[in-house]
Amino acid sequence: MTQAVRVRFAPSPTGPLHIGGLRTALYNYLFAKKHNGDFILRIEDTDQNRFVSGAEDYVVNALKWCNIPFDEGPGTEDKKGPYKQSERKELYKKAVRTLIQKGRAYYAFDSSESLEKHRVSHEEKGKTFIYNWHNRLKLENSLSLSKEEVQKRIDNGDRYVIRFLMVENGGVENFINSTDLIRGTLRVDLNLLDDKILFKSDGMPTYHLANVVDDHAMEISHVIRGEEWLPSLALHHQLYIAFEWKTPQFAHLPLLLKPTGKGKLSKRDGDKLGFPVFPLDWRDPETGKVSPGYKEAGYVPEAVVNFLALLGWNPGTEQEILTLSELIGLFSIEQVHKSGARFDPEKNKWFNQQHLQHIEESVLEQQLIKDAKAFDIVVSPEKAQKVVRLVKERASLLTELWGLSSYFFMDPEGYDAKAVRKQWKEGTPEVLTKFLTFLKSASLSEPSNFQAEFKTWIADESISFGQIMAPLRLCLVGKLSGADLFEIICFLGHKTVTSRIQKALQNI
Repeated sequence: MTQAVRVRFAPSPTGPLHIGGLRTALYNYLFAKKHNGDFILRIEDTDQNRFVSGAEDYVVNALKWCNIPFDEGPGTEDKKGPYKQSERKELYKKAVRTLIQKGRAYYAFDSSESLEKHRVSHEEKGKTFIYNWHNRLKLENSLSLSKEEVQKRIDNGDRYVIRFLMVENGGVENFINSTDLIRGTLRVDLNLLDDKILFKSDGMPTYHLANVVDDHAMEISHVIRGEEWLPSLALHHQLYIAFEWKTPQFAHLPLLLKPTGKGKLSKRDGDKLGFPVFPLDWRDPETGKVSPGYKEAGYVPEAVVNFLALLGWNPGTEQEILTLSELIGLFSIEQVHKSGARFDPEKNKWFNQQHLQHIEESVLEQQLIKDAKAFDIVVSPEKAQKVVRLVKERASLLTELWGLSSYFFMDPEGYDAKAVRKQWKEGTPEVLTKFLTFLKSASLSEPSNFQAEFKTWIADESISFGQIMAPLRLCLVGKLSGADLFEIICFLGHKTVTSRIQKALQNI
């Protein structure tokens, strides 16, 4: 690529960043870094009515958590900023004036009531009302009114919008071919498109104008965005042509689908099936309700990034577990799928389980220490390290670590009833009492040495593994699961093991 690669992620601060939006940011980031380019964050806050406090900070924090930082964005204004559209109004005003001078945009004074009457009238006739070459001269705009009348209305402060002149004279064949890096050539009949509003009556630009103007000003080389913007592609192409600007290359990403594979993934799906659809917890500023995020649910960013990257793209190999640097090296926009990608919560969790085995153990240790504090238990780093190594293979989420290891630090609160009925025999108390006698003189410094002593003892006592192992685990853990039993015994030590067995003998 001869042109410097510059891509942007441009969310609207209307709420928390959806996991689909995060994937869009990720693909932009991977593409930029693959080609030694720049990844830009731009906040598209032109719709002030939908602005939500805290949403912008949420986006920045989510990107940071995922380790996909932006090269330019809020805070780097000295480059090509500002990076909030609300701070770039003069740029849009200048641009729309240019279009008016070129005859590619015009003032429209139609009231919402007037337009609604036209829509209803068309519907009654089985038609769809489209504001374009068919009818614009019959409506109230600067194309149908005299220059004097237009200026008078503007001077009087009449409300107006500014529309794009899509097609001047319709009726003749007027197709445009747009190229998409994922979907190939797309052909659109411009006669069927409406004259979109570029400037609203509140003095703010619409997404379409601001988007194109900013992409040009920020020298964006590739626009990588969701497929919901495909219907806008022809308009954006026409805007570039009208401005006489170089058009960037476009790529429209497939949707993230519900776990059923039918329909776009939504927050409601996550609420219903119990999985997050946001990277971080989000507290609604109006209701105070908290929507769960991946971070707080126990996912690690490496797993979230890996899973998302493969939702709609694959490197063409069998390898699934990939680091961020590996994803950058393998990523190709041409290998992104056209069809939607089904979101599989269980596969998501599997990715997390795999990454938990490879991340720095200090991350797991800190999580265990933190969770223990909630029970007023202080766990030393040394003990946390030892326990993490014993249980981490069973953990799918960081938040599961405490549940998998609490018996190392707390006596069982009860005993699994089903396991007791099956494993606690008539002779079990006698066997456990003999074990307590053996334990007094046994060495618990090394699990392997204790295991050897234990095997010698049961052979001498003619006790089978079945007679002792399950009841012993019930006494120490409360159920028939957990880490290696000899590791547990050596970790707990003589005093705690003896106490738990005596307690079980009294309560079972």
